[in-house]
Amino acid sequence: MEEIYTILLDIRGVLLTLGNTVRVWDIIDILIVSLIIYKILTFMRKTNASSVIKGIILLLMLAWLSNLLNMNVVTYILRQIFEMGLLVLIVLFQPELRKLFEQVGTSRINLIFRKRIRLENAEAVLYSVISAAKSMAKSKTGAIIVFEREISLNDYAVTGTKLDAEISAELIQSIFYYNSPLHDGALLIRDGRILAAACMLPLSNNISLSRDLGMRHRAGVGISERSDSVAVIVSEQTGTISVAVDGMLKRHLSDDTFEKLLLKEFMPRYAGRRAGKTKERA
Repeated sequence: MEEIYTILLDIRGVLLTLGNTVRVWDIIDILIVSLIIYKILTFMRKTNASSVIKGIILLLMLAWLSNLLNMNVVTYILRQIFEMGLLVLIVLFQPELRKLFEQVGTSRINLIFRKRIRLENAEAVLYSVISAAKSMAKSKTGAIIVFEREISLNDYAVTGTKLDAEISAELIQSIFYYNSPLHDGALLIRDGRILAAACMLPLSNNISLSRDLGMRHRAGVGISERSDSVAVIVSEQTGTISVAVDGMLKRHLSDDTFEKLLLKEFMPRYAGRRAGKTKERA
């Protein structure tokens, strides 16, 4: 019993020592470093950066080995490569770095001054898009609908025709009707209204994407890589619905899965309940 008491006293002494030596700023410093490491690991998982990071580690090991063995020529060449390393990394990861800086620039504080969609309006907007997408899938009408979130899509809106129209399933279907002058391009949604139609989007350069994907799907993935938007794609060839989020494409979705996924992205608290009610009505 005395031994346990002694151990507890020792632990208490260590904690008191840490409390006297560790400052609040030290804890904040550790948390910031942990967040940076987490973001780097997430970045590597979502992009093709892992292979590049492996290459950099291999070069570092080679540089250490060449310096250890006094291989002067190899050491000199590697030193020159590392001096240009920052510029090379900027070129390699330009799309990802742009997205990162856009996310940093779009702070939560700025969102206070933006008009937010009321909950009931958001629900009506989502179900209008869901209804339109399902109808267009049945008729094999190609479409791409992009929801703007925190990162502005103004750069892409100016490439199309500005509408600023209230959303309805009928209007969306008429825009993507084959003979419509606005059917070729993306429809952008901002704050529960149609911002613009026939917009040009950047194509994804992800080599991991399936070769059978067309321009619509690559554009949907591309805009989700460069922003935090959500893209809904209806295939003209197969009549299937896909959703692109964070550079990831979820293909061949059933009506129920598509509905749940979209509700989860914008109304996570109500997704399960609303999807359940829809099933009951069906």
